[in-house]
Amino acid sequence: MRRSDDSACHGGAGRIARRGGAPDSRRQAMNPRLLLLLFLGLAVALPLSLLAGRVWIDPLSPATQNAATILFHLRLPRAVLALGIGAGLGAAGAAMQGFLRNPLADPGLFGIAPGAALGAVLSFWTGYAAAPWLLPLFALAGACGAMTLLGLIAGRSGGIALFTLAGLMVSSLAGALVSLAISLSPTPFAMSEIVTWLMGSLADRSWRDVGISIPFIMLGIGVLAFAGRSLDALTLGETAARSLGVEPLKLQVLMVAGIGLTVGAGVAVAGIIGFVGLMVPHLVRPFTDHRPSSLIVPSALAGALLLIISDSLCRILPLTGGELRLGIGLSLLGAPFFLHLLLKMRRELV
Repeated sequence: MRRSDDSACHGGAGRIARRGGAPDSRRQAMNPRLLLLLFLGLAVALPLSLLAGRVWIDPLSPATQNAATILFHLRLPRAVLALGIGAGLGAAGAAMQGFLRNPLADPGLFGIAPGAALGAVLSFWTGYAAAPWLLPLFALAGACGAMTLLGLIAGRSGGIALFTLAGLMVSSLAGALVSLAISLSPTPFAMSEIVTWLMGSLADRSWRDVGISIPFIMLGIGVLAFAGRSLDALTLGETAARSLGVEPLKLQVLMVAGIGLTVGAGVAVAGIIGFVGLMVPHLVRPFTDHRPSSLIVPSALAGALLLIISDSLCRILPLTGGELRLGIGLSLLGAPFFLHLLLKMRRELV
């Protein structure tokens, strides 16, 4: 393990040196075949997701009752949200794993998702969730609050260890406050709404939710992509990254802003959807050069593909009492994947 890691670092340092102190271009590093396959997968999955559901729509039969309403007012905004939220979670996971240099890192580690969930729970607890726009605004405010608290605790040192511990503390605090809000829920209806929302789902979402979340998610992905070259340098170590001109505080701000926008906006409209940021980079990484900058965009596309397929499957599963919640379905898929990663790492260390 140590020998391979050292050789990887020396190889990366050599490539950076040949470029005059800057990592290789992201355009050259990306695998065009991988991008083409992901785009083709999305081109197939998107139309199928519009046709699939409890009421299947036959594109060859124009007589399907209320087909236009179902397509354009129910399924299309839901599919757009699945694409956007999946892309944001995939890009955030790839950036986090590069920033922390930990293949088990997940966007929830920063406390942004729990902070957004806390904001949404408070809107249910106070009754403001019944008013239009207030639920997602509360969730975005919670994500911004978690980002601010994270920056204040981590300080100006930019140390990764302190930053990680601060994220864990914010996540634990937000989780405890969510549990407190549930236990002190003023009415059984509010408690039911809180628990249901925390499960994560795209059901009954509208174009209003698309307008609230997608612009923030796209902006966050852009911020993370902009930080990609600094993340490349960080793979050589903090000292080497500083010598290459990377400013730790600036990179920390970019990571907080990018992950806060992508994850917070997704949680604001869909609740907590886990494991996407963990699974997708691992599935995509073998087809790239393993640099964070070449992994962010493919992970975004793969996250969008994973979420739209998962949401379609949740809709068509024959369950009594409604459809399977998307957050639960991905947790059932992500937990065995996480266990597989742990066993694989254990075998490599032995």
